[in-house]
Amino acid sequence: MAQAPLRAADAARVKIDNFTFAPKVLTVKAGATVTFQNDDDIPHVVVANDGSFRSKALDTGDSYVFTFTKPGDFPYFCALHPHMQGTITVTP
Repeated sequence: MAQAPLRAADAARVKIDNFTFAPKVLTVKAGATVTFQNDDDIPHVVVANDGSFRSKALDTGDSYVFTFTKPGDFPYFCALHPHMQGTITVTP
């Protein structure tokens, strides 16, 4: 069975730049795909506090994509710079 194409509402982006995640808090619906895009000039690693997702080291211009399938709050941070923090809130 073919997967339905993504609608614009099913995808979101978190920009990594200047040692910050923007937006810091992002709300999406369950099933949404979030792209973490590193626009900073140094590497970053996106890691969920609960271990549910973890990127490789993202160099400048690299991205990491994760699909959030269940509702809840998913705080995350940069493994290389732990002061960098954000939260993905997933609604039903």
